[in-house]
Amino acid sequence: MVIQERIVGDVNKISKEEHQQNLEAIEFIEAQYPETAHEFQRLQDEQYALFCRKQMDYGPSNIAMGTDLKTDEEKRLSLIGLIVRINDKVQRLINLVVKNNREAQNEPTIDAFKDLACYGIIAQIVKNGKWGK
Repeated sequence: MVIQERIVGDVNKISKEEHQQNLEAIEFIEAQYPETAHEFQRLQDEQYALFCRKQMDYGPSNIAMGTDLKTDEEKRLSLIGLIVRINDKVQRLINLVVKNNREAQNEPTIDAFKDLACYGIIAQIVKNGKWGK
């Protein structure tokens, strides 16, 4: 069983107690649900690669809304833009899965779930002041 340090948490940014709790939780889940744990990590790696490919095309300014993200107001604007994108994906899923129970015509519904996962992480990067750096 291999525990990847990158998902345990940077020991310089979290307490030793939280680090230990993370280790224990990871060990438990990997032992009790190995296929789920492996699939989660595989999907994270896949998402990271997708994120990198898309960022090569878009660059950071689409998320930054043309700003430098230096002020709280600029970060807020960026987060609002992300919320709009997230809402678009959620509304698409509601329309396809909940209301109409049908497959999409142009883009598979799984792509909306992938986008939602990425947008959530991007929002955290913006909030932490690390976007585009």
